[in-house]
Amino acid sequence: MFDKILIANRGEIAVRIMRTCKKMGLKTVAVYSEADTNAMHVKEADEAIYIGASPSSKSYLNIDSILAAIDSSGAQAVHPGYGFLSENAEFARRVQQAGVALIGPSPDAVKKMGDKIESKKIALKAGVNTVPGVLDAVSSDAEAKKVVKEIGYPVMIKAAAGGGGKGMRIARNEKELLDGIKSAASEATSSFKDGRVFIERFFDNPRHIEIQVLADKHGNTLWLGERECSIQRRHQKVIEEAPSVFLDDAMRKKMGEQSVALAKEVGYYSAGTVEFIVDQSGEFYFLEMNTRLQVEHRVTELITGIDLVEQMIRIAAGEPLAFAQKDVKFHGWALEARIYAEDPKRGFLPSTGRITRYLEPENMENVLIDTGIFEGGEVSMFYDPMVAKVCSYGQTRDDAIRVMQDALSAFIIEGISHNGSFLEAILGHARFASGDISTNFIEQEYPGGFIGAELNDESTRIFLGAATSIFLRDAERAAKISHQVPGRERAIGARWVVNVEGIDYPVYVRTDQDHGYFITHNRKLISVKTSWKLGRRLFQASINGKQVSVQIKHREEGYLLTYGGSDVVAKVRTPRVAELAQFMPPARDQSKKEELKAPIAGLIVSLKVKEGQEVKSGQELIVIEAMKMENVICADHDTTVTKLCVAEKESVGVDQLLIQFAA
Repeated sequence: MFDKILIANRGEIAVRIMRTCKKMGLKTVAVYSEADTNAMHVKEADEAIYIGASPSSKSYLNIDSILAAIDSSGAQAVHPGYGFLSENAEFARRVQQAGVALIGPSPDAVKKMGDKIESKKIALKAGVNTVPGVLDAVSSDAEAKKVVKEIGYPVMIKAAAGGGGKGMRIARNEKELLDGIKSAASEATSSFKDGRVFIERFFDNPRHIEIQVLADKHGNTLWLGERECSIQRRHQKVIEEAPSVFLDDAMRKKMGEQSVALAKEVGYYSAGTVEFIVDQSGEFYFLEMNTRLQVEHRVTELITGIDLVEQMIRIAAGEPLAFAQKDVKFHGWALEARIYAEDPKRGFLPSTGRITRYLEPENMENVLIDTGIFEGGEVSMFYDPMVAKVCSYGQTRDDAIRVMQDALSAFIIEGISHNGSFLEAILGHARFASGDISTNFIEQEYPGGFIGAELNDESTRIFLGAATSIFLRDAERAAKISHQVPGRERAIGARWVVNVEGIDYPVYVRTDQDHGYFITHNRKLISVKTSWKLGRRLFQASINGKQVSVQIKHREEGYLLTYGGSDVVAKVRTPRVAELAQFMPPARDQSKKEELKAPIAGLIVSLKVKEGQEVKSGQELIVIEAMKMENVICADHDTTVTKLCVAEKESVGVDQLLIQFAA
C-alpha cells in the first residue's frame, strides 16, 4: 500500500478523496493554482504545492507542472479525480513512466475509452447495444450533411474527447447542425484541446442511466448497480439517484452484464462508468465509458456501502477485490443534488465572488455534503461552477426526496447566486415525485427558464406563518425594551396584514404558550411552534405539524423568504398601513436599456454584432466564456448598436460595460 498520494485536482472532489485517504492512514498532497491559494483542498491536505497561474491550462491541465509536483512531493500514487487530466491518456502514460501509480485505469484504456468514437467501436465488438450513427469524426459541413441524411434529424453533435456535458449540441435542422458543429468544436477545443466532433442519432425523450463498474488487475470485474441521471440542463447532470425507478431486475442485469463485457474487452481496471441512453420502450444504447470516478459516485456508495475511492486506491496498489458479484447488495435509495454557482433567474448565468455566509444543515441524519467552499472563500471564474454536492439516503425514494428537501432548505450559501431553490423546485414537482422523468424534464417543465416554484396553499401558509412569527419576535423584543421605562409599556396587536408577493392576507394572531403562535386566516388555522431567535438566518419551526426551514434576508421593509423553491417578499403591516400601502406608486424600472453590462466575469469569445448594426430582440450579441462554458447573451429588445466597448479575447469583470445602444 502507498504512504503518500497526490490529488491532481481541486475543489470538492479533492477534499472528498483526501478524506478517504486519511481514513486509510495515507498522507495527502494537494496541488493548487494562484486562484486556489486559500482553497479548502489546500487546507485539508498534509502538504500543498503551487503549480501555476489561475487558468486551468497553466495549472491543473499542465502535465509538466503536475509531474514536477509529484516528483518533489515524493508521492507514490496520483488520484486525478474527475475533469482536468482524469481522462488524459498522455498524463496517464507519463505518470506510469515516472514510476508512479495512477489511481485509475491503464493509459491504453484511458485512450481507447476516452475517445468517444473509438469506444463506440469497442462497444460494438463487445456486443454492447450502441446508438445509431457514424463511427468517425466529421471533417466538413458537407460530410455532416451526408451523415444526417443517412440517420435523420434530430441528431446529437458530440466532442470525441468530451465529457461533463461540454462539446455537445442538439440539431433539428441544417442551420442548427452547422452552427452546432462550430460551437461544439470550439467548446471542446477550449476544454479538452481536441476539436473533433461526431454525430449520432438523438432520442427525443430518453432517460440517461449509467452502470458503475469496478475491476481489479487480477481479472475480477463487477457491476455495482445503476444511477439515473436524467435530470439535466445543457447536458449537465443536476440531480442523480440510485437505483432507477425505470429498471426492473432483468433490465438491470442485462445492462450490468454488457457493462462488464465492455470493461473486459478493453482490459479495464479501477472504477469506471458505462453510460446508456434508454428510450421509453426500455431499449438501451451505449453512449460512452467514463474512465474515472463520477461526480455522482456517492449515491452508489450510499446504497452499496462500498467506498469507491478506497477501492480505486487498493486496486492501484495491486490488491484484488475483496468481494464478488454475489456479495454486492443494494439497500434503500439515494439522491444527489449538485449546487452550482449560477443564477437560475438570469438564464443560469455563472456567478463568481466571495462566499459571505456558509452554513451547512445541522443535526440531519442521512445527509452527506461534499464541498470545496467555505465562508470567506472565493468562487473563481476559471473553473467548473459546481460548488457542492448534497446527498440524501432513505429506505424508500420518497424518504430520500424528503431528506434532500429538508437539507437543501436548510443549506445557506450567500455572496454568490446558486441553484438551490431550483433544485428544491424540481424535488417538489409532482412529475419528479412520480418518477416520470427524462433528459428533457427541465426543458419541458421550465421552458421559459426558472422564476421560482409556484405558490400553493401549503407553501403560502408556511410563508404566512414564518413572516408573522419573525415579525412578532422582533415586536416582542421591542416591547420588552420599552417595558423598562415606566409608563411606556407597549401592547402588541392581534390583527395584522401579511403581504406576500403583492397579495394581502389579513391574519389574527394568538400567542401559543408552547413557543409559538396560532395564526388564523380566512378561518383556517396556521399553528407555528418554534424556538427561533432573532438574528438567525434560518427560521426553523413546525408549521401545522410539518418541520420546515425557511431562509431569511431582511429588507428595508419586510423579508425575502426562501423555501421549497420559492423566493418571496413578505411584509407584515397593521391593517391601516396595509390600506394606505395600496395608494403607493409602484417602483419604476431603473435599468438602462441603452447599455449592456457583463452579467458575469469571463473571456469575450466572440462579438456577434458591429457598430451601427440594427439588432432584433433575441438576436445574439456576444459570447462570454466563464467556468468552462460558453454563454450567449442576446438582445432583449430591438435597437441599434452605437459602440462596442470590448474586443474579442478580452477578459471582463461583472458589470463592465460591453455594448452601448441607441437611446
